[in-house]
Amino acid sequence: MTPDLPSQVPAEGSALYAGMVMHRRLRPKRHYFRYNVFFLLLDIDEIPALCGRLRLLSHRRWNLFGFDERDHGDGTSLRQWAEGHLSQAGIDTDGGPIRLLTMPRILGYGFNPISVWFCYHRSGQLAALMHEVHNTFGERHTYLIPVQPNDDPENIHQSCAKTFHVSPFMAMNMRYDFRVRVPDDRLGLAIRGSDLDGPLIVAILAARRLELTDAALLRLFLTIPLLTAKVIVAIHWEAARLWVKGLRFHPRPAAPDRSVSIESVSAPRPTADGGDFGMRRPG
Repeated sequence: MTPDLPSQVPAEGSALYAGMVMHRRLRPKRHYFRYNVFFLLLDIDEIPALCGRLRLLSHRRWNLFGFDERDHGDGTSLRQWAEGHLSQAGIDTDGGPIRLLTMPRILGYGFNPISVWFCYHRSGQLAALMHEVHNTFGERHTYLIPVQPNDDPENIHQSCAKTFHVSPFMAMNMRYDFRVRVPDDRLGLAIRGSDLDGPLIVAILAARRLELTDAALLRLFLTIPLLTAKVIVAIHWEAARLWVKGLRFHPRPAAPDRSVSIESVSAPRPTADGGDFGMRRPG
């Protein structure tokens, strides 16, 4: 159940999103879990001013909540890093907004299985998404995928080959299919991982937008305390459950040579579930 929090939906800029994440493994053993979560959506140009305004969110300093560039990109200027890779992909956003969906550090500790960069053209058109994936070995990799002008912002379809090791219970010979609802009053992200035998896993994030205030941050901390620590504990707990179920263990390969995979636009493959992998909107 989504935490019962008052919300005042801002039209643009930084915000909070509170909801749930669900993960379902389809084979060779069925496995399912879901947890309440919350994320920050940060306009990267607003971060210093935003953290200066809020008492409970700090920039590169210890606090109840914190944000640090070293957790993303290459640890330097977020805009310089993002625009550099967008340029390599042939995408010119003309200095448009870049918004990062991520979990904050909580009491100094941070871990994000996935963060999503929403890269807009100055005109307001969404130009690209960057799916930044972290594993528990301290590595991260980003899949940069262009967005087409005619894409539906409530159901963007993207796909790419898997090039980065995440789970010891999944092989590398896989593809990811993404379904994304661009953040507004709601947010949706669904990821399906498939191998040569078809769909293997489905992960879904569904959340609603809240005004980013100290009161909302405190309420979320009390409702879902120590979120980032719980995420890392949950990852190892679910891995232990999969091991008990007898799933095959895949050794960790070397990290890819490049930290960013730039993908070309490809037509999404049809799905049996209507294209959103069962993504639901919290009430």
